[in-house]
Amino acid sequence: MKNGVNGVALGVFIFFFLAVTVMGFLAARWRRAENEHSLDEWGLGGRSFGTWITWFLLGGDLYTAYTFVAVPAAIYAAGASGFFAVPYTILVYPLIFTFLPRLWSVSHRHGYVTTSDFVRGRFGSRGLSLAVALTGILATMPYIALQLVGIQAVLDVMGVGGDSSTNWFVRDLPLLIAFGVLAAYTYSSGLRAPALIAFVKDALIYIVIAVAIIYIPIKLGGFDDVFAKAAHAFSQVNPATGKPRGALVPPEAGQWTYATLALGSALALFMYPHSITATLSSKSREVIRRNTTILPLYSLMLGLLALLGFMAIAAGVKVKNGQLAIPQLFEDMFPSWFAGVAFAAIGIGALVPAAIMSIAAANLFTRNIYKDFIKPDATPKQEAQVSKVVSLLVKVGALVFVLTMDKTVAINFQLLGGIWILQTFPALVGGLFTRWFHRWALLAGWAVGMAYGTVAAYGVASPTQKHFGGSAKEIPGIGEIGYIGLTAFVLNVVVTVVLTFALKALKAPEGTDETKPEDYTADAGDPGVQVELPPATAGASH
Repeated sequence: MKNGVNGVALGVFIFFFLAVTVMGFLAARWRRAENEHSLDEWGLGGRSFGTWITWFLLGGDLYTAYTFVAVPAAIYAAGASGFFAVPYTILVYPLIFTFLPRLWSVSHRHGYVTTSDFVRGRFGSRGLSLAVALTGILATMPYIALQLVGIQAVLDVMGVGGDSSTNWFVRDLPLLIAFGVLAAYTYSSGLRAPALIAFVKDALIYIVIAVAIIYIPIKLGGFDDVFAKAAHAFSQVNPATGKPRGALVPPEAGQWTYATLALGSALALFMYPHSITATLSSKSREVIRRNTTILPLYSLMLGLLALLGFMAIAAGVKVKNGQLAIPQLFEDMFPSWFAGVAFAAIGIGALVPAAIMSIAAANLFTRNIYKDFIKPDATPKQEAQVSKVVSLLVKVGALVFVLTMDKTVAINFQLLGGIWILQTFPALVGGLFTRWFHRWALLAGWAVGMAYGTVAAYGVASPTQKHFGGSAKEIPGIGEIGYIGLTAFVLNVVVTVVLTFALKALKAPEGTDETKPEDYTADAGDPGVQVELPPATAGASH
């Protein structure tokens, strides 16, 4: 790492940061509605975004600063096993093509803002709705924290803030400033802010990746040399484990882990609240269908991005924290001005998803905790105000998490969040296609999946941690090492199916389904579409 502050890179970084800050505040006037005081307007951008805005918003939402840093960092640390992120983003799009349009339609017709709104309306269960909401909030918090970790990694490489010996306030001041700006324009502009900034974020990322994938290999002697040096590095024995550091090709013993992690991650990705928030902001069912066909362009970018991990090894990058490997590669290989562009891409790549995630978590609290259990007669204006305040509190919580805990803890909790959020799949996706599942069975299945996943993850150790050291463990009855989240999901489904049979045989009472078959194929212009429920009934329990 170079000594001192990289002034040129920092200057470029500040320029882009100020530009998106101005855009964030101006977004409040972009597509301004007559009535701004509702969750539809603040939390979903008025449900008005077309194909390209939705594409950039979803891309900015799903492909985060942490993705930019962590995927190649995984390659840098362990080799090709880190490529699991590429097949899972390929698997996810045919999957969401089948259910996202249905979710958009029924949500648009009934004024649903969150997945928990749908679950409550479909199964007539506030308990199940609460479980989905709490899971979403818990899974989102560490995800927001990791975006701040991404910004912090860039600041560290640029030499901003000092080292561990510096006063904590001075060291963390740049991150505090970035957090304050993010909180201010999210509060002011809602979802419109990240939607507008996503254009800049994605343009910068595509430019940086296009340049890096050509420029860096040329400087390193070509891809042959890059892969040869990486293979040599991976063959070296890790003293902590007594095994080779990694491999260019996943070994046979790791194939179950690779496959189950890719499949489980694909099932979980669009269960996250921020994914659904971006989806429901679109103006028509057709916008969603088109986006599932063009979003794979981001997977191409992700595959190229992952190769940077090999390049960092070939370039001789040495860092104690693997999350710094790619920012350090940019610092070492690029001219200072372009390193600043790359750092800006990562920094802005953190602001966009962090904003969407905090909005999504706030919407869940407002609709499915505050309104369902605390103030059932809350007006749309009160809902919007509560959501704004909670979005600030969510960001503060993430900031405290980052500043007071070791970064590996944030990463481990994010892995745990993926295990948790996958357990909402049966209630959400199952509910979109059938009413057969019993609400109590779904709640029991969710509880079993959550309990097994948490306990199993707690028992996983790593060379540096006794607990929550990874997300893979032996699959009961098979004996292969696989993704804990997928095993928990299978147990969840089995319990749900068995109990549904039992509860139906016992004629246990089922909740009232407020939806109709035609709701799941309705489009924006169809008769009966209701964008916002009347104040007297919006979000009421069923």
